[in-house]
Amino acid sequence: MKKFIETLKNIYKIEDLRSRLGITLFLLLIYRLGSYVSLPGVDPAMLSQLKNQTSGGLLGLLDMFSGGAFSKASIFALGIMPYISASIVIQLLGIAVPYFQRLQKEGESGRRKINQLTRYLTVVILLFQAPAYLTNLHYQLHPEAFAITGPLFTISSTIILTAGSMFVMWLGERITDKGIGNGISMIIMIGIIARLPHAIVGEFASRISQQGGGMVMFLIEFVVLFVVFMGSILLVQGTRKIPVQYAKRIVGNKQYGGVRQYIPLKVNAAGVMPIIFAQAIMFIPITLAGFAKSESLSGFASAFSNHTGLWYNFTQFMLVILFTYFYTAITVNPMQMAEDMKKNGGFIPGVKPGKKTVEFLDTVMSRITLPGSIFLGIVTILPAFAMMAGINQQFAYFFGGTSLLILVGVVLDTLQQIESHLLMRHYDGLMKSGRIKGRSGGGNAMY
Repeated sequence: MKKFIETLKNIYKIEDLRSRLGITLFLLLIYRLGSYVSLPGVDPAMLSQLKNQTSGGLLGLLDMFSGGAFSKASIFALGIMPYISASIVIQLLGIAVPYFQRLQKEGESGRRKINQLTRYLTVVILLFQAPAYLTNLHYQLHPEAFAITGPLFTISSTIILTAGSMFVMWLGERITDKGIGNGISMIIMIGIIARLPHAIVGEFASRISQQGGGMVMFLIEFVVLFVVFMGSILLVQGTRKIPVQYAKRIVGNKQYGGVRQYIPLKVNAAGVMPIIFAQAIMFIPITLAGFAKSESLSGFASAFSNHTGLWYNFTQFMLVILFTYFYTAITVNPMQMAEDMKKNGGFIPGVKPGKKTVEFLDTVMSRITLPGSIFLGIVTILPAFAMMAGINQQFAYFFGGTSLLILVGVVLDTLQQIESHLLMRHYDGLMKSGRIKGRSGGGNAMY
């Protein structure tokens, strides 16, 4: 406790860090307040049917990502997911389309152009998703819930929903630039945290009254949740060290000796982004179906709207594996690593510099990414097994990667940034020993 209080004092002493934390909390507060502002013309007191619809299933997951704004018919109801969907499309185009490949190689100017195109595509996606969401409102709510009807309500609400999501995107970018942590991830995390107390209370009530098992089953669930939580931390932080032999002069003896250094290659270099990308793709069937009532869905849309169904979970599992490799290929560049090693006079024992080193690093990265991607996929579909075991749907979401792994990854990244500010100004870090390792890795270990 004393260590924690001392760390808070040190954080307060650093003006830049104090300012960044204040800006982050202020912008997150604006986001949370906006999620309670209902669309003009909709009676908030008559949203019970919409809340029942989003109590479980895929729409319940979408409501969790939006921090409950979806079920409140809020101006932020569509949340940040359209922006993430647009980012996925742009990154995929960067692989297949030469124009986007050139932009990726143009440095800062290319990045600004890609961000601009991502925003334009986000608006296009919102112009499709907003009318679909409004169609769902008309299905779910009584006509008396609408003070405004007809084209006027549809057009005005579409503009408001589009502007609301773009404003949420702007808040995320401001948090990234002026605050602490990745703004988009922080917004998703704060929405998940907002649903956690309600989920715990709901599970406790169901165990006591309806499902049985009482406190014993409730405690067992928390033990399982803790095990999954610890596994998520290992998945986020896990690294495998590849030895790289350096010839380094020992000044004192005027001799050349071998000093072994290690390149940390993470088992899960992609972090939680594959889960977020996969989840964004899984929302597409609901969008195409116009957010219609579940009994009117059929065929493809019905199969991919069943959160505990075989095809939904199998597809999501495979998408997580696919996006893990995809995002790892973007973030880890074996050719650049090989060039950096060559410039510093380094080499891998038994492997020729140049092309052979690139092939070796690429092979090793592919092999250690496979088990990481499989475990990430398993964690992602754990909520389905939790629901089959009788756990409340809202609480079951916290057993899987769609919530728990996102929380772990974002919290570790944020703490790592705070610790970097403390260590840079010669204060003790957040841990008594060692350093917090987020998704960006924990640096090289030298022997």
